[in-house]
Amino acid sequence: MKLTVIGCGYLGATHAVAMAELGHEVMGVDVDRARVHALRAARAPFHEHGFQDLLSRHVATGRLRFTTSFAKAAAHADMHFITVGTPQLDGSDAYDLSHLRAAVGQLASQLDGPALLVGKSTVPVGTSEELLALVRRRVRPGVRVSLAWSPEFLRESHALQDALRPDRMVLGVAPGDRASADRFREVYATVLAAGVPLLVMDLATAELTKCAANAFLATKISFVNAMAELCEATGADVRQLARALAADPRIAPGALAAGLGFGGGCLPKDLRGLADRARTLGAGAIADFLTGVDRINLGRRQRTVDLAAERCGGSVAGRRIGVWGAAFKPGTDDIRDSPALHVAEALHRLGAQVTVHDPEALDNARKACPQLEYVEDPGAVAVDADLLLLLTEWPLYRLQDPVALRERMHTPAVIDARGSLDGTRWRAAGWSYLRLGAPQA
Repeated sequence: MKLTVIGCGYLGATHAVAMAELGHEVMGVDVDRARVHALRAARAPFHEHGFQDLLSRHVATGRLRFTTSFAKAAAHADMHFITVGTPQLDGSDAYDLSHLRAAVGQLASQLDGPALLVGKSTVPVGTSEELLALVRRRVRPGVRVSLAWSPEFLRESHALQDALRPDRMVLGVAPGDRASADRFREVYATVLAAGVPLLVMDLATAELTKCAANAFLATKISFVNAMAELCEATGADVRQLARALAADPRIAPGALAAGLGFGGGCLPKDLRGLADRARTLGAGAIADFLTGVDRINLGRRQRTVDLAAERCGGSVAGRRIGVWGAAFKPGTDDIRDSPALHVAEALHRLGAQVTVHDPEALDNARKACPQLEYVEDPGAVAVDADLLLLLTEWPLYRLQDPVALRERMHTPAVIDARGSLDGTRWRAAGWSYLRLGAPQA
């Protein structure tokens, strides 16, 4: 089938590549000329496992093309996926829908025949009604346009896997709109044939599903981190506690790894966006609950900074601190709302000399935080350092030799904020080792 993908940021570019991989002829559209130029040249604008290979393959065959022209998009297909970014609004917890509205309006004004728009952007509940009204104002007289909503559930570093073989698919359609559901099933025929469940529902429920899923995940992570604080205060071990909780099938083990907490461009934004929407709907208790989840998460960052100061004798001023990790999670170069960089910046503001390593995110980190020092060798952060912090759990760091690193350190002390290192091994190598949520040695 011929499809377009409107918006070629992380979500859109990944979705476009996935649709091409499923056999469709895809045109990606974006107003960022530099981004379109890079994608046309098959240059991946971000790090995501497997993305570069599929981008190169499908651009080379012509199955995947990119443009800045909404007119070309309207002429190319009658089914358009809307994947425009909806970041957090400056100075507010709400979503910034300005780019989404602009893109939908531009596309609608170019349509000259029946079309189906499928929203995949993360939005507050009620947005589809607003966009449908916008489309009706912009579209030419007599042109019939349908709107459906199918939120994405992509995990960065596993995004293509999630796009091609998701654990579930959600589709919101207007009452009685069987035609849109049937078209959607055509596009995903091979995915659905593999047994992936498709949940068809109303538009409002589909919009709410993505925000609710991320808010629930965030709540689970913040809960175990709240328990980690109690463990630190009482000498208990949150890792053992989490194992006991995970044994209950109603709780399950996923997202029960205590540590520095979550970040990135989705969970924090969606948690805050859902809280903001709840307030506008008069559900203050729900908003307060979600705000508490956010506060617990952010508190783990400050707790790590405080522990660093304690390990440095009460102050990090004038101390050299090595940091492993800049990306918000392993497997990506994304530094949006990165807990690792948040901690590194906080230590720098307190007077520490902070040196950072990350296997993928250094270029992005340098642009965002030029006041920090950066090195290409993970062992270089240890040179004359008073403290080493593991803040992003890249597998590379587990492979480092603590004996060799100890010789480079001024003081062999490490804070494992992700629970990733073998504490027994590091202590045996002569290190002072501290893991968040564990008794302080």
